Amino acid sequence: MIPIKTESAWKGTSNCRTCGIRDMVLFADLTEDDFKMIHAPVDDLEYGLGASLFHEGAAAQGIFTLRAGMLKLVRNSADGRQRIVRVLRPGDVAGLEALAHARYDSEAVALTEVSVCRVPLAVIQTLQAQSPRLHQKLMEKWSGALKEADDWLVDINFGTARARVRNFVLKMRGALDAQTITLFAREDMGSMMDLKMETVSREISALVREGALEQLDKHGRVYRILNLQQLQAT
Repeated sequence: MIPIKTESAWKGTSNCRTCGIRDMVLFADLTEDDFKMIHAPVDDLEYGLGASLFHEGAAAQGIFTLRAGMLKLVRNSADGRQRIVRVLRPGDVAGLEALAHARYDSEAVALTEVSVCRVPLAVIQTLQAQSPRLHQKLMEKWSGALKEADDWLVDINFGTARARVRNFVLKMRGALDAQTITLFAREDMGSMMDLKMETVSREISALVREGALEQLDKHGRVYRILNLQQLQAT
């Protein structure tokens, strides 16, 4: 699949200063002097459901800050199976590993329609070398990504099906609205939790029936948490 929009909507960096989620992304701590060092354009791109932003092992052209929607990071195992290693949401960064070895460690696939900022590697490398604030932010993002990947593995791959789904739901709470969760295809959710799609659907339906969740849309993607303690129960 191809991006919905392939032309850059940001010529230069003026919109980076006024980005609606700037406090959540890499450029949150940049000063006016830092912005003056950015000479390459930061592209504002949109991708449709199922589109790949980059592929595992491909040469990196830049890193991606997610502005809206959700991405999954997928890796291929030695036996050819695909495994979802992490879900990214607004404010997260995809492709940070490119700063170390200029290639992507996984494939980034859109779980919904997504909007991203693609920042050229040259821009990041310049700012990383000359801006202590950005260097610190990069290290924090990288460390956070590694910890979250480990937490995903531990929390949603062990225990009963009910415990895995509960933990998954808790992890999908919104950064700005912790009472609302946004899910995606049950097949993808099952792949992450090592559960069958039918099991995931059954457990989500049980949480709704028992009053822990309220479904807000007809597609079974958006829910409101009604009973947090019930979700946190072991």
